[in-house]
Amino acid sequence: EYDGERNSEGERHGRGKAHLPNGDTYDGEYEHGFRSGRGTYRFRNGASYTGEYLQNKKHGQGIFFYPDGSKYEGDWVNDQRHGYGEYTYANGDTYTGEWFNHNRHGQGTYVYKDTGSKYVGRWVNGNQEGEAELIHLNHRFKGKFLNGNPVGRGQYVFDIGCEQHGEYIQSEQDKGEGEGEEEPSLLIAPKWKVSEITKLTLWTPHGENPPSPREVSLVAAAAAEAVEERAAAAA
Repeated sequence: EYDGERNSEGERHGRGKAHLPNGDTYDGEYEHGFRSGRGTYRFRNGASYTGEYLQNKKHGQGIFFYPDGSKYEGDWVNDQRHGYGEYTYANGDTYTGEWFNHNRHGQGTYVYKDTGSKYVGRWVNGNQEGEAELIHLNHRFKGKFLNGNPVGRGQYVFDIGCEQHGEYIQSEQDKGEGEGEEEPSLLIAPKWKVSEITKLTLWTPHGENPPSPREVSLVAAAAAEAVEERAAAAA
């Protein structure tokens, strides 16, 4: 059912309202029979989208309200969240940053509502991955992340005026003897190993200075010690 303007060929063209067979409705602009331009689409399940369309697909700027109470406001390309936008989740968390093919991808900031902590850094296909800062109430961690966990060298910066340098080491799960049935491997969080504690050092968003030879040697010694500990535990 359609109520609106048409062109000389009889196509929906201009402003109009449509009631779709599945119960959804659309109120907005059409071009040559397609939803194109600006409009509001309301889904039967309670979701709604208000924004720009191109040939029946969300394309351009728009805001989408989901049935669970979450919402996305930002760029769309070919029906996908793509570009720059802000997603407010049902639990109150927010992500503001870059999107690619519907996923958090690129540079972005995720704020955890319950704790006030926030992750500021790189994302890959929806996961925290790359250079980032995890900022808490009275301290922060600066380093690299992989699949949402910190990895390798990094530093904790405390508001009391000191830094703790070290690295995250992935502990290996002890494997039992024998050729029994394979069990799914358990995900074990990497362990933080401290190399030194220093006073606050100057830091700019453009990057850090290269680590001093002393830091490098300390981290190398800590890594070697960790390897020896793992080897002793496996023996």
